[in-house]
Amino acid sequence: MTIPEIMKNRMCFSFEVFPPKEGQPLEPLLDTLDHLYAFKPDFISCTYGAGGTNAGRNVEICKAIKDSGATIPITHFTCIGNSKDKIRDELRNYLSLGVDHILALRGDFPKGSASTGGDFNYANELIAFIKEAFPEFSIAMAGDPEKHFEASSFDEDIAHLRIKQDAGADFIMTQLCHDVAHYEWWVEKIRKAHITLPVDVGIMPVLAKDPTIRMAVSNGSSIPRDLAEIIARYGDNPEDFKKAGMEYTVKQIHRFISAGIDGLHIYSLNKWADISEIVRAAGIR
Repeated sequence: MTIPEIMKNRMCFSFEVFPPKEGQPLEPLLDTLDHLYAFKPDFISCTYGAGGTNAGRNVEICKAIKDSGATIPITHFTCIGNSKDKIRDELRNYLSLGVDHILALRGDFPKGSASTGGDFNYANELIAFIKEAFPEFSIAMAGDPEKHFEASSFDEDIAHLRIKQDAGADFIMTQLCHDVAHYEWWVEKIRKAHITLPVDVGIMPVLAKDPTIRMAVSNGSSIPRDLAEIIARYGDNPEDFKKAGMEYTVKQIHRFISAGIDGLHIYSLNKWADISEIVRAAGIR
């Protein structure tokens, strides 16, 4: 069963992990995966490094997830530095490993560049290419409930979302969004634009002050008042901040589920112990 098929029947539940850097051992992440498998996720996605780097470790992790038999692996894949021939070779390799779900992204431009350095400069072009050349893949596309920071308006951003859907994407995976009311507004707006794909919502756990602020700001995402109050009240006490942040994350999960989401995707940050505590407290598994 594919991820879109699961989302037609019930709320999908999943995690994201990131691969170790070259030269670092895989074992800590493999141990993390073993703990995450215990929650019977519908899939686990694996990122690239910044700028499309570290793709080789991504392949190793996706293969390990597939070989575990525990869940579906989804690979991230960007346009950065990728020619059509290179894309064909890499996607054939994924398929040979049994990896047939992919999140197709433009990716962040290399520093000092205004181009991907590959044959495609936009995610919709990559999606269309995969759809035609490799129809075996289920393709996810990225969505930004609070607007991609490079888009000049929500109308422009939603138009790009519609273009990616029409290019052949099968479901949406969102960037982090702490503002549930705004997410609901965004869903209503994209549905009016006839974007009909199921939406998998990305949840960024609140575990430490500086990363929470940095990840929100770097994605152009807002920090709602209740989260700002946690930062103000506990920001100088890491232990108290983590406790309050995890409680906040559990409440966020409940709010998003109440909003009627199609899927819940938790960015694990490769921290299985904290994530396990959050998942259990939320009552998901």
